Amino acid sequence: MKLKTALLAVLFASSAAVAVAQTPLPPADPLDDRSAKRVERMEKVVRELRAIVFQGRDTGKPVVVQPAETDAQIAALNERVGDLEQTLTKLNGQNETANFELTKANRAAADQKVRADALEQRLAAVEKTLADLQTAAAAQVAAPAVGTTPPPPAPPADPAVAFKQAKDLLLAGDYSNAEQAFSAFVANYPESTRSAEAKYWWGETLFVREAYSDAAGAYIGAIRGWPQTTWAPDATLKLARSLVALKKTPDACRTLDELTKRYPKAPAQVTSRAASTRVAAKCS
Repeated sequence: MKLKTALLAVLFASSAAVAVAQTPLPPADPLDDRSAKRVERMEKVVRELRAIVFQGRDTGKPVVVQPAETDAQIAALNERVGDLEQTLTKLNGQNETANFELTKANRAAADQKVRADALEQRLAAVEKTLADLQTAAAAQVAAPAVGTTPPPPAPPADPAVAFKQAKDLLLAGDYSNAEQAFSAFVANYPESTRSAEAKYWWGETLFVREAYSDAAGAYIGAIRGWPQTTWAPDATLKLARSLVALKKTPDACRTLDELTKRYPKAPAQVTSRAASTRVAAKCS
């Protein structure tokens, strides 16, 4: 009760002081800056004491007077808020950069998938063409030869001898008999290690005679499995040239693409002729 009486006395005294301080002064005696600041401090004290009195009256509980925030504390708080705003701005910038890079990566992945799908389709088309031509070549091998040339003699029992005989006919320029000899070798010795090479030379005899469809079938049989041999790049090139002659330029261009992919170390003569064939076929 004494505390309350004392606080009321202080409140009334401070109010009287504020009232006196707030009484307009004659124009001839204005307050200086120091007096104005003192009045402001007194008004602040009065407001705090009034709040204490009202709080004690309403609750009947001891009142803890909290000191007002000082200018230094307010300045420190403002500085912390400013730091947080700068950090937030920096994080937003980093987030935008990360989103941009993620978008670029997603687009690159999508483009890569499109290219991979296109390549897969092209390879499937080449394989289908090779299979079709291989079927045609097999049918040609099975069909009896038509013409006036007498059939070649019975093949020797030794595949090496048969291969040499066929190769000698080719080197001698006897393409007709060389064709039959290599055809017979392929038919008689399908399991021979030189069967694929025999198909290549067989294709050469057909290519010389401009029998491009049969030549393409022979070349396909030779390069099935893309063997790493000295004659395989040339066989692939001749297949592409046969397809160009047959007006199958898309298949020819795909074959040239495979030539570059499968045989990157092909002889210069082969790569040069492949480039000219690509120009003639108007490959992209």
